[in-house]
Amino acid sequence: MTAATATRTATRPAGPRPGGRRRRFGYERRRAAYLMLAPALVHLVWWIGIPTVATFVLALTHYDILAGTMTWAGLDNFVAVLSTPGWWAATWNTLVYTFFTVPVAMAIAVVIAVLLNTRLRARAWYRTAVFMPHITATVAIALVWMWMYEPNLGLLNWVLSWFGIRGPAWVADPAWAMTAVIVMSIWKGIGLKMVIYLAALQSIPHELYEAAEIDGASAVRRFLSVTLPMLGPATFFVFIVSLIDSFQVFEQFYVLTPQGGPANSTTVMTYEIYQSAFERFDMSTASAQSVVLFVFLLALTVIGRRLSGRDDVA
Repeated sequence: MTAATATRTATRPAGPRPGGRRRRFGYERRRAAYLMLAPALVHLVWWIGIPTVATFVLALTHYDILAGTMTWAGLDNFVAVLSTPGWWAATWNTLVYTFFTVPVAMAIAVVIAVLLNTRLRARAWYRTAVFMPHITATVAIALVWMWMYEPNLGLLNWVLSWFGIRGPAWVADPAWAMTAVIVMSIWKGIGLKMVIYLAALQSIPHELYEAAEIDGASAVRRFLSVTLPMLGPATFFVFIVSLIDSFQVFEQFYVLTPQGGPANSTTVMTYEIYQSAFERFDMSTASAQSVVLFVFLLALTVIGRRLSGRDDVA
């Protein structure tokens, strides 16, 4: 190679390097990802992040919403909340509602999912009918059930009258008000649980059922020995979601049993928070109650993970 050729080769403009193209392509992909995530991030920060931080801040202050003044309170609001009998009564009502709503709805959802996972004619229509209450507005459903619970013209007491039974006043009776809300909530919450269980059932290998059948296992034994153990992850997920949802319930109590129900028999934790914030305009107490509810739910979730042996679940 002559000196002139070497000079021309050295001064020739270099083409785009493969590494540079890859870096540029990676930058463009990241930029596109950030742009697509931006609306969700804005929503997360504006509607969840900022209100959450504001709740923790207000819980540590005495905030007068009418005067617009704010003073430091420390833990005074939490002491006041935890020393109020009404808050503990609402906590007890929430626990009672959760205790009867979550396991019963989960058990019914498992049975319905197993039945609708078989070769049943028009099973798509049945699945839709079971799931429909979940996507229907809670207020609309509560209004329908309010008519069904009506003492004189309601459907339930009318059916009970066929058997010579005089039905109670339901939502107007302190002894039956909580039961009325629980029954309605179980009926409304079955649909989502059924769909989750149905998806989990369809992921179970059919070979397990064939092996159990060859071993002579009956249908009940196959359900207990194969289906239920394989539904463990789905059951844990449904349990946690249902637990959180039951502690955040509000609409059906507000519509069916306004003002906390007869003799405060259906006053739950969320309704106490609502009364503090929007009836007494005590935002600091409402924020402290919300933080207590958050800590309570966090503790229940951790306990649920421990009891289910699922500490490895992310």
